[in-house]
Amino acid sequence: MRDVMLSGLRVGALGLGCMNLTTSYGPVDRDQALAVLRDAFDGGVRFWDTADVYALGDNERLLGEFLATVPRDEVVLATKFGGVRDPETGRPLGVRGDPAYVREACEASLRRLGTDHIDLYYQHLPDPAVPIEETVGAMAELVDEGKVRCIGLSNLGTDQLRAAHGEHPIAAVQNEWNLFYRKVESALVPACAELGIAFVPYSPLGRGVLTGATITTTELDAEDERRMFPRFAPQHARHNAALLGPVHRLAEAHGATPAQIALAWLVQRSEVHGLTVVPIPGTRHPARVKENVAALDLRLGQDDLDAVEGIAGQVSGERLPELPPELRHFMPEIV
Repeated sequence: MRDVMLSGLRVGALGLGCMNLTTSYGPVDRDQALAVLRDAFDGGVRFWDTADVYALGDNERLLGEFLATVPRDEVVLATKFGGVRDPETGRPLGVRGDPAYVREACEASLRRLGTDHIDLYYQHLPDPAVPIEETVGAMAELVDEGKVRCIGLSNLGTDQLRAAHGEHPIAAVQNEWNLFYRKVESALVPACAELGIAFVPYSPLGRGVLTGATITTTELDAEDERRMFPRFAPQHARHNAALLGPVHRLAEAHGATPAQIALAWLVQRSEVHGLTVVPIPGTRHPARVKENVAALDLRLGQDDLDAVEGIAGQVSGERLPELPPELRHFMPEIV
């Protein structure tokens, strides 16, 4: 796998999103999850992304278990803080970005991960009660202490990014970006290109929709969080699956899968927009790791890109679930 540079960190052109290796998409076998990490490591995927809220810290513990078996410096490890959940039920309670919490959260993540440093530490969500400069200032202290190598931000807007970058250099922004969701291209992506900040798209396969499968709430596990997302309601899922006709045709023409086409399209956004783009697809199946990596060998021509250009504008259903007013800042619609 070819390497790209992310603010001094050498990462592969494709990372691994680890969220669904625990409980977010329903129960998963721990041995199978460890097998995914092993296949990723052996296949050269060494940029791994987690967060302290994933499975109430168990996702970080899973990575810590595996990291104990390999040289730590061969994995570029990213995790996130900020989202606060009920420790018993996992229900979102809000967001914290105050300096005391930044330090508390970092120390807790280091313990769960079994490491003395985090390569890329993200604020998962901006805290509406704390200026982002104040949060980033606290993160910068962790950099000075060697506990964090680089700072990232997630689920934020352009003005917040500029304010944060003025406080301390931001290495990466992590927001959703895929063939179904392209609003970030209007302002946030150009700002990252201008400031020399990498973009790490989460949900590059649209939470599974862009794999070509028709996924509806009626077939999802009772514990699968996607049951809350409007786009998985049957009427929206069927409509959106039909939009993938051009993707299926490109997959057939290139001897590829729909997922590989979606990933190749996203990787090539780096050329279109002039910035480093490192997608982080997740999977629970070891074989999918190799499939995703193979997308890096695909080259889509201009006719291919034109064929899928209009898909995002036709998608049915809201991207995010409706939450009570007091929790809406937990999953913001920020571009």
